Amino acid sequence: MVRKAFLCGIDNSTGENYEHRREWVDSRILELATIFAIDICAYAVMSNHLHVVLKVDADKAKQWSDKEVLIQWHKGFKGTLLTHKYLKEEDLNQFELQTVNECITEYRKRLIDISWFMRSLSEPIARMANKEDKCTGRFWEGRFKSQALLDEAAVLACMAYVDLNPIRAKMAVTPETSDYTSIKRRIHSAMKGEQPTELLQFVGNERLNMPNGLMFSVKDYIVLVEDTGRIIREDKRGAISSSSQDILNRLNIPADNWLKITTEFGALFKGAVGALPALTEYCEHLDRKRRQGAANCQRWLCA
Repeated sequence: MVRKAFLCGIDNSTGENYEHRREWVDSRILELATIFAIDICAYAVMSNHLHVVLKVDADKAKQWSDKEVLIQWHKGFKGTLLTHKYLKEEDLNQFELQTVNECITEYRKRLIDISWFMRSLSEPIARMANKEDKCTGRFWEGRFKSQALLDEAAVLACMAYVDLNPIRAKMAVTPETSDYTSIKRRIHSAMKGEQPTELLQFVGNERLNMPNGLMFSVKDYIVLVEDTGRIIREDKRGAISSSSQDILNRLNIPADNWLKITTEFGALFKGAVGALPALTEYCEHLDRKRRQGAANCQRWLCA
């Protein structure tokens, strides 16, 4: 959330137009996707808040060479005199080389850290907005809130919830007219037979040696979001298409549950989201004795 005003859209009380700030956020999200080993699954930049679905790719960061880690870090951050000297292959003594290696270890951790990603998103936007407003102090109301999405059904449901934000808020009529969203970017690329390189790709159905990406085809996902958006907009609850129903069957989510999840995801789920086996494994991994939100996960994500 931003300061208690519509400071990224049109302020109804003053008539001031801050719509350009949504473009700032949109551009920064996509820029960070080229720096961090964190993929963008979905995002929506609203008038006074934003939603983003992220997937950490720890394997990618592990596979980066030391030089690649520094190159990635320097894309968005200054680094140090020594890290720049290292990349230029200038001579370093043993102490200096040890210092660089410590930096590389730290940068590698930061490049898969969602907190660092969100900090790198929020701080430049705050500085730009405060400069424009000729003021100081906090622009963002508080620290971001995050939820773990534990399986494909949870990821797809949360993505659709995020992509449909402008339609639920009556800021757009259709997904393809939803400005500053991932779904508009996906639709416009799909019209050219492509997928946006800035977003995590859809790679088809689950199979052996599956590349990093999202299940299902991008076409199936777009149809599902468009069907869901039309139902939300027109309040025609039985209007899910056969192709969308096929996806929901594979996700094991009844249509009525899907509509509930994609309109009330934030209210229904307060902690980690996923089927009960995934939730149990997640809690055991974190040594938690209680499965927070298990009842709602079982009710809405299991047929």
